[in-house]
Amino acid sequence: MASLTLDSSLVDALGSKTAGVFERAFGALTVADLLNHYPRRYARRGELTPIASLPLGEQVTIVAEVRSVTSRPMRQRSGSIVEVVISDGVGALTLTFFNQKWRADQLRVGRQGIFSGKVGQFKGHQQLAHPDYELFDDEDAARLNAQAQQHTPIPIYPATSTVASWQVQKAVADILERLAPIADPLPEDFRRTHDLSDADTALRRLHAPQEFEDIEPARAALRMQEAFVLQTGLLQQRQAVRDMSATARAPGDLLTRFDARLPFERTDDQVAVGDVIARDLEGAWPMNRLVQGEVGSGKTLVALRAMLQVAQSGGQSALIAPTEVLAAQHVRSIAKMLGPDLAPELMPTLLTGQLSAAERRKAALRAASGQARIVVGTHALLSASTTFADLGLVVVDEQHRFGVEQRETLRAKGTAPHVLVLTATPIPRTVAMTVFGDLDVSTIRTLPTGRAGITTHVAPLAEKPGWFGRVWERAAEEVALGRQVFVVCAAIDAEASGKAQDEPEAAPVLEGEQPRTRWGVVQVAELLASLPPYAGIRVEILHGKMPGEQKDAVMQAFARGEIDVLVATTVVEVGVDVPNASTMIILEADRFGVSQLHQLRGRVGRGAVPGLCLLVTEAPEGTPARSRVDAVASTTDGFALAEVDLELRGEGDVLGDAQSGARSSLRLLRVVADADIIALARQAAEDLLETDPALHAHPGLDDALRRRLGTQERAALAKN
Repeated sequence: MASLTLDSSLVDALGSKTAGVFERAFGALTVADLLNHYPRRYARRGELTPIASLPLGEQVTIVAEVRSVTSRPMRQRSGSIVEVVISDGVGALTLTFFNQKWRADQLRVGRQGIFSGKVGQFKGHQQLAHPDYELFDDEDAARLNAQAQQHTPIPIYPATSTVASWQVQKAVADILERLAPIADPLPEDFRRTHDLSDADTALRRLHAPQEFEDIEPARAALRMQEAFVLQTGLLQQRQAVRDMSATARAPGDLLTRFDARLPFERTDDQVAVGDVIARDLEGAWPMNRLVQGEVGSGKTLVALRAMLQVAQSGGQSALIAPTEVLAAQHVRSIAKMLGPDLAPELMPTLLTGQLSAAERRKAALRAASGQARIVVGTHALLSASTTFADLGLVVVDEQHRFGVEQRETLRAKGTAPHVLVLTATPIPRTVAMTVFGDLDVSTIRTLPTGRAGITTHVAPLAEKPGWFGRVWERAAEEVALGRQVFVVCAAIDAEASGKAQDEPEAAPVLEGEQPRTRWGVVQVAELLASLPPYAGIRVEILHGKMPGEQKDAVMQAFARGEIDVLVATTVVEVGVDVPNASTMIILEADRFGVSQLHQLRGRVGRGAVPGLCLLVTEAPEGTPARSRVDAVASTTDGFALAEVDLELRGEGDVLGDAQSGARSSLRLLRVVADADIIALARQAAEDLLETDPALHAHPGLDDALRRRLGTQERAALAKN
């Protein structure tokens, strides 16, 4: 039988029909893709799973025993029902089959097996909807050495409604029988030093362990392999940038004039990070730096000073922002900071998809001619029709909203431009090392003086429903003091859609959340219109489905103080600066992630007016949904909250698909638990690349890197 390799297609390995099933279920196209679909856990024959703890509504795979089988005719129509009760010795679960009498002969009392399906409920009893199963072959157990079988782990794979765990197991077993030996990605001396199994042994033992003691050593080897391949790819990408030649951008008169008109002293962190960036811009290779800092810490100021340094030599800067509202605000704040002398020289220009055709042509012409030395926009900057005369600096605002590919698309519009990435979402050290390992990282921790600060309270409606009315009274009191209020909702119209279609997905559903959104922008606006205290209060709405001009007009009116209460979706999450806004009310706060809640809270308390944040939630105390709301109320330290966010949500969600390829497809590696492994792998990968940058002496690592990064990221590497 022909040998398979990790690069073999699943069509060749399993046939087109089976391969199509795995592609639709898991996106698997090659043997490597399927073998990277690791078992979630392992069961033991005779070891039954606690049925009572199964989560309602989720796809599960359990080991259980048949306790009773009954067959009866249906009452309302022709046909029969077979009901099978399976048990773990404590709890029981019903399997129901319609018009399948032969199931009664197969599922005999006393038989054990693996059962899979979605957990449902009928007349108060748990049941598996449309169950699949595979029974243990008890009759042949003696012939196959029953004692050995009893102790052989059964791999349980992540499954779907169309592919059961044992179907994955059978396909994997078939492939492993024909798989040629795997070249090891880890250098042999490194592997031996750390007492790790070779890749071939580890992969086979993880999928088909002979005993439970085989599993953890296999996991350890594959976990290190994953870390090593990922860090090698990130370090190669960083080196590819450093192999490029950049135009040196020295500071000069523009920066001197700008600093002279600043009405405040820069913080120590702003000075320190600014000095590092200034040196980067004069370096021999392009800067590739991430600056993280709390909301209001001065990241925009640092970025603008970098733009001035680039502009000194005639270079242009392009700042890409995630929303039209934020892009428009950036242009206004940059023009204001530059002042009447510098603004006309640098001509900060807005370029977004919502501009009229004439305005967009005018903006594009300014960028192409070099007249605009600062161009701010949204995804319109990535358009093939947007060109620059001399793009020297790319600034990406709120990196978590953009992918690697988008960053590289913008970078490709210049000749080795410098890149500055900004984020107000603090990044835990392990995430920075794993996701942004190709970037140098700087942090602005200190906030400017003169801020009144923010007080945060949870309004727990599950325990104190009367507080809902008090929230609106409190908002009206702030308006009476001449201040302004944000109200943020998780949806535009809760009755129409249940979520804000124009905004990023909310945090993953956790225990304690309501089944659907109750308060959208539309519903809140209607509520406030009906409350007597709001008769003289100016209330407006804002959401992403509104035309760009209308959104901008509403935001400017709010900034001018012409609106008292702004009811919005998370379109106001980043960059909106209204110093007179004192209060942030977030309804159904448990629907948002920790970092998102922290970002929203940062919209108030930005000036001399004390900030108040009210997190309104119906999640009961003690539930995971409530815990993230309580976490935000407990501290204003964004870096501490970033760690909490990682623990509550898991790194898969924190990393996000937008980071692309290797960065979001962690299999066994966990960025919190495996911080030491990641650091060890990074150091070893650095040492290896110093002596073998092209990996000529490490073909196994080169092959693994090619499979892991995929074509898109390899293309991005090639562009550099």
